[in-house]
Amino acid sequence: MFTIQPTTEMFQETEALVLGLYHENKQHQPAYQQLNDALDGALDQYMQDGDLSNDYKKVSKVFTLNQTSAKRIYVVGLGKKKDLSVQKLKKAFGPLFKQLRKDRVSEVTCLLHTFQTDEISEEEASKAFSEAMIVAPYQFEHYKTSNEKPEQVIESVRILSDQESGLLTKALEEGVAVGHGVNTARHLVQTPGNLLTATDLAEYAMTLATTYDFETEILEREDMERLGMGALLAVNQGSTEPPKMIVLKYQGKEKWDDVVGLVGKGITFDTGGYSIKPKDGIVGMKGDMGGAAAVLGAMDTIGRLKPKQNIVAVIPSTDNMISGSAFKPDDVITSLSGKTIEVLNTDAEGRLALADGITYAKHHKAEKIIDVATLTGGVVVALGDWVTGAMTNNDDLFTELDKASKYTDEPIWQLPYNGIYRDQVRSSDVADLNNSPGRKGHAIMAGSFLAEFAESTPWVHLDIAGTSNPGTEYDLGPKGPTGVMARTLAHYVLTR
Repeated sequence: MFTIQPTTEMFQETEALVLGLYHENKQHQPAYQQLNDALDGALDQYMQDGDLSNDYKKVSKVFTLNQTSAKRIYVVGLGKKKDLSVQKLKKAFGPLFKQLRKDRVSEVTCLLHTFQTDEISEEEASKAFSEAMIVAPYQFEHYKTSNEKPEQVIESVRILSDQESGLLTKALEEGVAVGHGVNTARHLVQTPGNLLTATDLAEYAMTLATTYDFETEILEREDMERLGMGALLAVNQGSTEPPKMIVLKYQGKEKWDDVVGLVGKGITFDTGGYSIKPKDGIVGMKGDMGGAAAVLGAMDTIGRLKPKQNIVAVIPSTDNMISGSAFKPDDVITSLSGKTIEVLNTDAEGRLALADGITYAKHHKAEKIIDVATLTGGVVVALGDWVTGAMTNNDDLFTELDKASKYTDEPIWQLPYNGIYRDQVRSSDVADLNNSPGRKGHAIMAGSFLAEFAESTPWVHLDIAGTSNPGTEYDLGPKGPTGVMARTLAHYVLTR
């Protein structure tokens, strides 16, 4: 897909020539001046007339009318150079690739050095470029019977740069790998629950395993009964679909040690059980496996880039349905850890599934655990759909993950976790724990419950109930699932 050539090849024939333009004096931006001269000053005239902008994220299209070898020139406004960061640059590329898709462009030439600053290397710019190229124009599959033609996908890209091509190629490949991981997560969250059961999710995981040579383990109901996974099995009781405990293992080191466990909530549809959701709240519950999607998206990226790390991905998966056999409020169940749980709310099912998932990750020798889940409406009330809620029992691990989230521009915010909250989830008269002490601090209570199963293992919990599907279009994607945390998990693994 990518070809790297020197900047002297700027005037080769191309469908679309892309360059960045800052607010700074145009005379100090040679590529712009060269193109302006080739077009007899037309770019300056367009600027003067307001048809071309250097404002941040503004994309201007110029038809060259055969005055130069590029059919069209796309100018990406970057604003003030001092204000630009890698994260902001990636967002600026988003509108560009959406426009290229609409214009049905299949071949692009990028003047990479025009996006470089003292703070942003060409390698960083190329990674931002290639990730945005994959994620921004992404379109969700639909099930309409119309004969709509799919919009054009870019097939080839020439990168013009005088930097060492090996470093740029690696950066471009990293961006593409991250982008595909995000799109994997988006695709899974968007898929309807009748087409993505726990069995389907397991089959998808097996496809990834075959592609990237992961070791796999898929536990069936009988296996779970033998091992004592009473928490996940309780959630599944009302369903006609069998549960799955999905495990993918990637070994990038000689020995299976220093293992990171990624645990994703895989509830493929959540009715709330007998604590049934209202009619408005039940719509969209096909996305209650957003945590599992994020973990599988991260594993897609990890499989492509093959870091020297050891990763175990664990996904407890089922739907949460209502029937004569469904679990009920007041039931007492026994988890894989041996701890007993009083069920006070069957709509607090995700934490039950995750409890067994976290314990099983420890069985696979995970020394650090990050769980991801669309867990509570409470986190949406607290943080909206812009920031992911986080809890931890280990400040060092949280700091590392927070650094990764800042780099990927997927912000997280640490919620408190202390003895006050521990006491609430331990406040059952009939069992070791209860799964829902009440509405107060609901997001924190959910995390505090999970901490009982992480125990002394360093652990971070990420509640993506708001950020998984905010429901609005944004620079780097369409309206719909975001694939949130697939980037952050992958970046954490790749840089630890």
